[in-house]
Amino acid sequence: MHIGAFVCLGVLLAMAACTNTALVPPPVGPHAVTVATAAGSITPAEIVREVAHLRDALAREVPQRTTDTPDQERAWISRAKAVAAASGFVISRVQLVVVVDRNPAVQELRIILVRPDKEWQVIGGSKVSTGQAGRRGYFITPVGVFLHTDGILDFRALGTFNENHIRGLGLKGMRVWDFGWQTAERGWRADRDEADIRLQMHATDPDYLEQRLGRPASEGCVRVPATMNRFLDRHGVLDADYERDAPNDPRLASVLLPDREPTPLAGDAMIVVDSAQSAQ
Repeated sequence: MHIGAFVCLGVLLAMAACTNTALVPPPVGPHAVTVATAAGSITPAEIVREVAHLRDALAREVPQRTTDTPDQERAWISRAKAVAAASGFVISRVQLVVVVDRNPAVQELRIILVRPDKEWQVIGGSKVSTGQAGRRGYFITPVGVFLHTDGILDFRALGTFNENHIRGLGLKGMRVWDFGWQTAERGWRADRDEADIRLQMHATDPDYLEQRLGRPASEGCVRVPATMNRFLDRHGVLDADYERDAPNDPRLASVLLPDREPTPLAGDAMIVVDSAQSAQ
């Protein structure tokens, strides 16, 4: 019995040597395949479930959401990829991004799942307002990739009125995402001279300005509906850095909602495109 076993082992080793084939372990089962995210790793099946969950949540929480045909989704993805490549933004992990089209004829955003290994997917979107041209003191929202990092502290609207009886950042408690100082064109000048603006994404006055979403109206920031503001906030769509560091940083923790439902696909970038330019 023992001699026969040794003979069989010798035959197997000889066959491997003759065919120059290394003895390798059996293939790993599909359940062991994982994809990198900011929160760690996630399986392809979990990604599918999370995408479906986010789409269902968006349908419930953002009634005025915008939807696309497959061709329209491909167009959004193509423009986002082009700006990401031009900006040197490397997609090294699966994550969500917010893509804003500043084209005056579009004025919408899409939440898109981007990934280095497979095709990107559109989750859904809404109307927005970006920088208005032709009005003094108003800047054109710049095109590019703008990172949302824990190096800049977000804040929440106080819900107070300005001298025109407008709540410029929306109702009290609305999130303001801060992307730092960015260079933008002065929209009121013919030569489009540039200056630095504080680029932010936030809600707007629910009584007077939210109904104007869908056309340029801001001083350079990105205005979103209150429902989209809450969705991005509740699900931590751009909070990859915040969720990672909040346990050790009370300042970051104070910004996050206590009853949030953070997605494991959270990202850290807003991509601004201009379909009017890409169509030229």
